[in-house]
Amino acid sequence: MGTRCDSYGIWRTRDSSQLPPRKVIVGTMVRGFWGESPGLDRRLGELTGMIGTMARQARSRYGRGLDLAVLPESVVNGEPGSDAFSHSNPLSGPVEHAFAEASRRHHCWIVAAMNLLENAKHRICSNAAVLFDRRGRVAGIYRKMHPVPTRPGIPFHLEGGMTPGREAPVFECDFGRLGMQICYDVEFDEGWNQLAQRNADLVAWTTQSPQIARPCARALRHGFYIVSSTWKCNASVFAPTGWVQAQVRPPNRLLVTEIDLSWALLGWAPNLRNGAALRERFGKRVGFRYEETEDRGIFWSNDPRIPIGRMARAAGFWEWAAENARASRLYRRR
Repeated sequence: MGTRCDSYGIWRTRDSSQLPPRKVIVGTMVRGFWGESPGLDRRLGELTGMIGTMARQARSRYGRGLDLAVLPESVVNGEPGSDAFSHSNPLSGPVEHAFAEASRRHHCWIVAAMNLLENAKHRICSNAAVLFDRRGRVAGIYRKMHPVPTRPGIPFHLEGGMTPGREAPVFECDFGRLGMQICYDVEFDEGWNQLAQRNADLVAWTTQSPQIARPCARALRHGFYIVSSTWKCNASVFAPTGWVQAQVRPPNRLLVTEIDLSWALLGWAPNLRNGAALRERFGKRVGFRYEETEDRGIFWSNDPRIPIGRMARAAGFWEWAAENARASRLYRRR
């Protein structure tokens, strides 16, 4: 099923509940990078070391390797200040080498955020997130569409002279379709709508802002997971239910957790019994998290032979979006 806009104007991704389980182990962090830079080599060593810790935690907790590591905004260079050009680095050279080697060593995808020097002669740079695949290749680059403008009364620039990006691409990964957004992008619909229209399964939100309410709303509205990687307060995984599924807060820094990109949302029903009915019928072949305060739960299959959507229908339950669509049709008939 392709992307569509429902009767409430909400963009929905493809029907992931009909796909086999797609378990993804994601790693993220909360860590501030204010102050003087320790130098590029030391910073890259610190970051790749933290990716290595994520990979070890993944194997210890889940018995297999990390799939995706997401790093915070501008993590390679630090804050650009009033002169982004002097706080930017080219991708080729030490930056590409360090993350390519880390992705190969840990056999994972990496979202590395940096102030990217695009053209030294013309002083063109962008606030970017670079995606490395498991073999150390650059799989794609997202450039922040909404750099923060200076406040009134201050000479105008966008984050010290950053050039805005033009679109929000979606990248085909071996675990699903990945989109990226950066910090202030969360305030604007444009990029998020593009990602939904392009059937993103998961969005890496690399940021300095630790917001909760907006990414929760965007995950619910568009029907995808969002993983934040931040400078302060928290780093979180936001579920398509519209709530925080996993989170790390200081003094802890790293979060490693497993999600399934093939999921179904089920709303309240008396015979569902907050998910117990599916567990009784399918046992450990079904997994779920039900939030009674929201009258809604997210369900996934642990059996590669049967998608969660088939389990739900076999037990007599309709997914949340289908129930709402049926109600909308009934309202229109009145």
